[in-house]
Formats: sequence, C-alpha cells, structure tokens
Amino acid sequence: MTAKATATRRAYLTNWTVSVPIVALIALLLTWGRELSGPVVVVVSLCLAGAVLAAVHHAEVVAARVGEPFGSLVLAVAVTFIEVALIVTLMISGTPEKTASLARDTVFSAVMITCNGIVGLCLLVGALRRRIAVFNPEGTGGALATVATLATLSLVFPAFTTSEPGPEFSPAQLTFAAVASLGLYGLFVAVQTVRHRDYFLPITSAGEVVDSEEHADPPSHTAALVSLGLLTAALIAVVGNAKSVSPTIESGVAAAGFPPTVVGVIIALLVLLPETLAAVRAALRDRVQTSLNLAYGSAMASIGLTIPAIAIASIWLDGPLTLGLPATQLVLLGLTVVVGILTVVPGRATPLQGGVHLSLLAAFVFLAVRP
Repeated sequence: MTAKATATRRAYLTNWTVSVPIVALIALLLTWGRELSGPVVVVVSLCLAGAVLAAVHHAEVVAARVGEPFGSLVLAVAVTFIEVALIVTLMISGTPEKTASLARDTVFSAVMITCNGIVGLCLLVGALRRRIAVFNPEGTGGALATVATLATLSLVFPAFTTSEPGPEFSPAQLTFAAVASLGLYGLFVAVQTVRHRDYFLPITSAGEVVDSEEHADPPSHTAALVSLGLLTAALIAVVGNAKSVSPTIESGVAAAGFPPTVVGVIIALLVLLPETLAAVRAALRDRVQTSLNLAYGSAMASIGLTIPAIAIASIWLDGPLTLGLPATQLVLLGLTVVVGILTVVPGRATPLQGGVHLSLLAAFVFLAVRP
C-alpha cells in the first residue's frame, strides 16, 4: 500500500462520521444494563447526539447514491427511525401514565420547531442577507397545506372524536389516520421529486426558477455501502444509548419541576438538529426555497411516517396512546397555520415574518415548560 493510500485511509478512519458511530457502539456495550453515574450519563448523551448526527450524514450519502425520489425516502426513513426509536424506548422504560402522550408531544414539538423555528430562522437569515427572502409560493404552499392536513388528522381530531374516552383514537380511527398520513406523505414526495419538481426549486427575485444547486458527483458504490453499514451501526447506537439514558432524562425533567411534555421537546430538538443546520446553511447561500423544503419536509416526515410507526408499535405497547392536543396547543397550531399561510402566499418575506415565526416558537417552548 502506498504512503498516499495509507494517509487517505488514516484520514478516513479519523473522520468524525466514521469514528462517532464506533465510539457510540463501544459506549453502548460498556454501559448496557448498568446503572449509570452522572458523568457517565453525560458521556453517553454526547455519544447519542453524535450518533444522531452521523446517522443523518450517512443517510444523506446513501440517498445521494440512490437518487430521487428514493433518496428522499431513505433520509426521511432514517430520521423517522431515530424519532420512533427514542419514543418507543422511553415509552417502554417509563410508566404508561407518564408516557401515554409522549408520541403526541414529540410530533407536535417537531411541527412547532420546523414550521416556526426552522422556517423563522431561515426567513430571517435570508431576508437579512438579501433584504427580502424569495421563494416559490406554489410548492411551499402545497407543503404547508400537507403539513396542516397531517397535523389535523393525527393531532386535532382525537381531541374531538367520541369513540374512545379522552383524546384518543379507536383502533379503526388510528388505522385510518396512519394510512392517510402515509398516503399523503408518499403523494407529496412524488410531486416534489418527479411530477412538479420545478415548484420546489429556488427562484430569483424576478420569479425565475434557478436549477443551479451544487450537485456533487454521486458517491461510489463502495462509499455508499460503507455509509449503509455505518448508518446501521449509528441507528443501533441511538436506540441502545437512548434506553440507557432515558431514566436520567425523565428523572431530570421531573426534578426540574417541568411537565412530562418537555421530554418530547428534547427528543424533537435532538432529531431535528441536523435538518436545522442544513436549512440555515442553505439560507446563507441564498437558497431559501431549499430551507423551506427541508423544514416542511421534516414536519411531514415526522407526522406522516412517525404516526403509522407508532400505530404499529401500539399493538404490543401497554397503556393508552394519547394523540389529541390540549386547548393551548390547539391554539398554537391554528395560529402557526394562519401565520404560515400569510407568510407563504406572497412568495417573499422580510425579517418581520421571520421574527413572527420565531416568537411563536418561543411561546411554544415557554408554555411547554410553564403550561
């Protein structure tokens, strides 16, 4: 082996996207089934966060190799697997009374973070960079409509149905919501990546479509297979380490005097961190449309794929599955949809729109901590 090849291999092995999943697996093997002290919990939590970031990176590599529309599905399925794994792990380790609403809290948190946090931050960055953030209202409007429909089907209707006591779906209603959510998400992916792809491309201030995103050469077959293996390792580490630190997370939230809904906010923040970073980078490159695609696409995947997965998991999970939102969260969701419509329709936004969305996110976080 030549010196150059050896150096290249050494550099690859020391890359964080390769080393972090391995370190996270080692941490899982060393801590599995043991009671963890405070410093060990911190180390395992850092490994968990790193494994999430590495998993999304390797999913993007595999997606780039597969191509569209299946590439988007690979990335969405990987992110949703992480979210569902964290939810199910915490539901299994906790008591049914405390975890009944965990899936609802996580999905709703994801909707608020994406539709207000990521959208608001990217509009603010884009508007400060170019005075006005420009995007395609046709594609973005369709994405927002899909998110609003999915959220209503899965999170609003259970608060008003009467087949089951409380804000719960009956088995038949849950099946319908799961199938409808999965179908809507699949239809949106087909429209976005195949039939009406130009609706989701960046546009200029004159309204002209710009199909000049930086398209790197797809990774080699070997690189994609390596990333697939590392993706699998990272996902295993995420699930295992989440189970190890879940008691500490729940006890820490309780000790701080916060309601159990804060656990769902923490999960959503962790899962959506990579998408947030990618969306902000796109906004800094004057690709606000790409940022909005990431934001609303993440919200759709969080509902359209997580709810069906939780519906299947509920077959063997003990206890109720609370999906209906309480009154305060219903108001926040309704206000988010209304503000989103007023933002999307003109196809351009000033820093004011970004600030309005960020204020809604701040209200959501504050009311989650102090309901």
